[in-house]
Amino acid sequence: MNNKKIQTSYTDQEVIEAINHSRDLDPVVRHLYRNNFESVANYIRSNSGNDEDAEDFFQEAIVVFINIVRKGNFRGDSSIKTFLYSIARNLWRNELKRQNRALMRETNNNDHTEKEEQDIQESICENEVKNQLLQLLETLGENCRKILLLFYYENLPMKEIFQRMGYETEQVARNMKYRCMNKLKDMLNEHPDMKQNFRSLLTNG
Repeated sequence: MNNKKIQTSYTDQEVIEAINHSRDLDPVVRHLYRNNFESVANYIRSNSGNDEDAEDFFQEAIVVFINIVRKGNFRGDSSIKTFLYSIARNLWRNELKRQNRALMRETNNNDHTEKEEQDIQESICENEVKNQLLQLLETLGENCRKILLLFYYENLPMKEIFQRMGYETEQVARNMKYRCMNKLKDMLNEHPDMKQNFRSLLTNG
């Protein structure tokens, strides 16, 4: 019998280490929910949002936070609680601007640095571009969707991708990725407004 105790509470440093080194992030995500969701939900509810908005934007904030940590951009100048709150606040403010809805009450909880604020905004923009990409990939077919997700989302090398996809050789996988990228480029050429968002991706594709 495995009597290993599942950790349910983490220090900030343990959260960072788990995000960087652990394959199973479920316990860490649950910890983040327990310790941070209510403050974020209260902010969103106080600013034209509802419970569903709070759930959606807190989940997105966690995704952005994990990306920031894995890029090495979380410096620990503020606590995770403050940092995650700021991410969710920025996400929700951007949403209100998109909907032309007023920010009813701003909460002053800003003790992170200007550089951290810049990292947050950059990661939010990157996450939005990835969400747009995900929507586009759904229209490209199952094989293209899988291979481009493995390459751009999971950052897997082609050697591992061809094994996962069941192709005979790595070159076959590369050829498939090339064809899929061309299909994506053709689609984006029909939507110039979206093409700008994917400029770096297309350049490196």
